[in-house]
Amino acid sequence: MYVPREMFFTKGVGRHKERLSSFEEALRDAKIANLNIVTVSSIFPPGCKIIPRERGLARLKAGQIAFVVLARNETNEHSRLIAASVGCAIPKDRRMYGYLSEHHPFGETEEESGEYAEDLAASMLATVLGVEFDPNADWDSREQTYKISGKIVSTRNITQSAEGHRKLWTTVIAAAVLLP
Repeated sequence: MYVPREMFFTKGVGRHKERLSSFEEALRDAKIANLNIVTVSSIFPPGCKIIPRERGLARLKAGQIAFVVLARNETNEHSRLIAASVGCAIPKDRRMYGYLSEHHPFGETEEESGEYAEDLAASMLATVLGVEFDPNADWDSREQTYKISGKIVSTRNITQSAEGHRKLWTTVIAAAVLLP
């Protein structure tokens, strides 16, 4: 059974006349283009430790299969704002799993997209932990509720945004790379 013990976050942006090449450029910018990426759903493994990107990259080899929670967005429309975010919510009890979330909006700033992804992950974790909250309250209010409950220890996000470029595809990615 494979349960990741460590994880790192990365992000990137790419531009190219070809859609696929734009994605490749974003992967290169994120330093994960040399991997065989398998996308997985959004569970933060129990006891998993978040490590710096450079330390995680040093543990990977070209061609290796890597399990990744990936948010991706792309456009070929000039000046269209795109973003890709991965949110993370970690429970206080590290023996329990947490949540990762993917968000890929149009027209949201990097800050808006990141907060939304973070809120998504925290909301999913809160429902599993039995933390009562008002889903219609703003993020700041819900974040306080989560932290006051004492059941959610931290939330975070990684986000990449960009504006579309004239005559080129623009791709943004954000990723959580899971390591054994």
